[in-house]
Amino acid sequence: DAKHLVPNKMRDFFCTINLDQEEVFRTQVVEKSLSPYFGEEFYFEIPRTFQWLSFYIYDKSVLQKDLRIGKVSIKKEDLCKFTGKENWFMLQPVDSNSEVQGKVHLELKLNELITDNGSVCQQLVVHIKECHGLPLINGQNCDPYATVSLVGPSRNDQKKTKVKKKTSNPQFNETFYFEVTRSSSYTKKSQFQVEEEDIEKLEVRVDIWNNGNLVQDIFLGEIKVPVKVLRNDSFQAWYLLQPRENGNKSSKSDDLGSLRLNICYTEDYVLPSEYYASLRNLLLKSSDVQPISASAAYILSEVCREKYDAVLPLVRLLLHHHKLVPFVAAVAELDLKDTQEANTVFRGNSLATRCVDEMMKIVGKHYLKVTLKPVIDEICESPKPCEIDPIKLREGDNVEINMENLRYYVDKVFCEIVQSSISCPTLMCDVFYSLRHLAAKRFPNDPHVQYSAVSSFVFLRFFAVAVVSPHTFHLRPHHPDAQTSRTLTLISKAIQTLGSWGSLTKSKLSSFKETFMCEFFKTFQEEKFTQSVKKFLDDVSSTESKEPSGLSEPVHLKEGEMYKRAQGRTRIGKKNFKKRWFCLTSRELTYHKQQDKEPIFTIPIKNILAVEKLDESSFNKKNMFQVLHGEKPLYIQANNCVEASEWIEALCRVTRCNPKRLSFYHPSAFLNGSWLCCKATVENTVGCARCTADTQIEIDGDRETERIYSLFSINISKLQKLEEACGSIAVYQGPRKEPDDYSNFTIEDSVATFHTLKQITDTVQKLNELHERYQKKRSSSAKYGSE
Repeated sequence: DAKHLVPNKMRDFFCTINLDQEEVFRTQVVEKSLSPYFGEEFYFEIPRTFQWLSFYIYDKSVLQKDLRIGKVSIKKEDLCKFTGKENWFMLQPVDSNSEVQGKVHLELKLNELITDNGSVCQQLVVHIKECHGLPLINGQNCDPYATVSLVGPSRNDQKKTKVKKKTSNPQFNETFYFEVTRSSSYTKKSQFQVEEEDIEKLEVRVDIWNNGNLVQDIFLGEIKVPVKVLRNDSFQAWYLLQPRENGNKSSKSDDLGSLRLNICYTEDYVLPSEYYASLRNLLLKSSDVQPISASAAYILSEVCREKYDAVLPLVRLLLHHHKLVPFVAAVAELDLKDTQEANTVFRGNSLATRCVDEMMKIVGKHYLKVTLKPVIDEICESPKPCEIDPIKLREGDNVEINMENLRYYVDKVFCEIVQSSISCPTLMCDVFYSLRHLAAKRFPNDPHVQYSAVSSFVFLRFFAVAVVSPHTFHLRPHHPDAQTSRTLTLISKAIQTLGSWGSLTKSKLSSFKETFMCEFFKTFQEEKFTQSVKKFLDDVSSTESKEPSGLSEPVHLKEGEMYKRAQGRTRIGKKNFKKRWFCLTSRELTYHKQQDKEPIFTIPIKNILAVEKLDESSFNKKNMFQVLHGEKPLYIQANNCVEASEWIEALCRVTRCNPKRLSFYHPSAFLNGSWLCCKATVENTVGCARCTADTQIEIDGDRETERIYSLFSINISKLQKLEEACGSIAVYQGPRKEPDDYSNFTIEDSVATFHTLKQITDTVQKLNELHERYQKKRSSSAKYGSE
């Protein structure tokens, strides 16, 4: 959210997230506010290098261009300082001189020249090689050129490169020569000429500009290098472009308001696969360790301050290697040992419940979309009033009609859920089967516990949560408005109650916190709902495979506006780019002139042969990818790098099992009679590069292992204390006297736990050494002229 925004007038605000100056996400517009609450969450992989993560607040305008009120920019190196906690940031003013990104490659050299009369003078050679990552101007590549100046107290010699058209990565390769000291035979031509200044005061300045043609040129950044650093040496480096030093004097930075952000940023250097073998094996054999509390995976969850940090990579790794079900069964059994009452089964935030939650999010994405997306869309797009709390009713609302509306939605959502068991992923069914039987074994005298063990996950922690926050589960692109949000909350409460095994009995109606909910539930026929829930829970917790080979209805996976290169030709013979609405389902990829219109082009999923990035050089456009499908390739430009990456991933995932997938492709386009990449002149010739999607998998096991190594490495002191605790328990069997850092840890078997801890610390130590070696090599090979 934001507060005290200026100008002090109620406005319609929205916020964007940018990598450098490339917008990757924007929030919904919050109307008529000075302190807008956005409440939106964006999770994304960063598919390229960047310098700044920025957030811009805009004032939405209907007739004119949206006005940028201010920004918060955080340097990549500083992101770790703010990660994992909420911070208020003061908004800074936005001006073109501070909007800088990209880098420039320079080679500088001082030469000594001997003139014809034998005297010595010095000459500076500036070779400007190239720039990389310049910003897009109005969404398009810029037309950059550079000015190179030698600046001192009494001189400013300036030279200029040629303009490079339509590129953010211009190759200049131009060399400029400057006289630094004049020869000793030089004499002043007039008394007004100043003596040549000391070399100590001279500096090379390179300014990068976008050629404006008929309008003013736009400043893109500058760098300054003192000549004295060169001595008589050749110096070559990449320099990050900097904003102008004069900064922005037009506006104070303390009166624009502030923005509250919660940023979670992780960055891992993933080493080659073989380096992780010992840690990976240690984690994968966790489910076989007796007791489970002595396993590496369990210890990981114990030493991490936030259990969630450990659970996410752990679940992904175990899923990837088909080891999740036995591990969940083992930690669930440990969880049940501490559960005293059958009606509190799996209600806490233990390792077992967290693992199942995370598994359902990863494995059940598709299942949620099939089951809930159509009904959630209906609720959000044509909402009916559903408020049944007398205190919150608006003037003119009829509580009876509202109750009918709510009942209609609840029935619809409930029916979708209880009829969805055929779509429930097999892995979820296997986990539910384990939990059901473990609960029945722990509480043999309670006939309901086998059902409540499953319903506490599938109803309470999966469907009910997805209903109340559909944007988090990618069922909707944005956080719903306040009224719809309230409707979804009421539906979610009802679904939790209906799914809670046996909660509709008359004796339990009185236990509702709110009287209005109690009144609402009196209209439900208990028997009918309980039977439906029982049958559904039986179905999703049996071990028979549920997923059908082909669903009757195609599942909607992704949609959005992008540009595609025209398949036909225009009158002047050039192929142009047109904005289209793209839609991907489990059956086909289509594009439409506008959203909700009939498709004008369709590619069946089974016909897609490859999906790959397209070199920027093909059309001088960023964020392009190609869909190869038998005919000519379909070339598509996404709006930003994150969107391009997500579309490629979604298309690769849905076409992964296509039998005719290509192994080779052309990374560039076929233009003017030849392929730009390999210069081959036959259009249907075999590609010159190996397809990357062949090896693409949804979970990268090495990356998850690297994340787990990082967590162990950060918590190495806790591991050592745990080792000491195991040692002291083994020697001294009595009770521990004083509370300490490890008094909350579960140590069932001190010898087995100590043995695992020793293996973990040895493995982490080895990986530490490999990382240090890699960092040294990286810092020596990547030479930067500036931070």
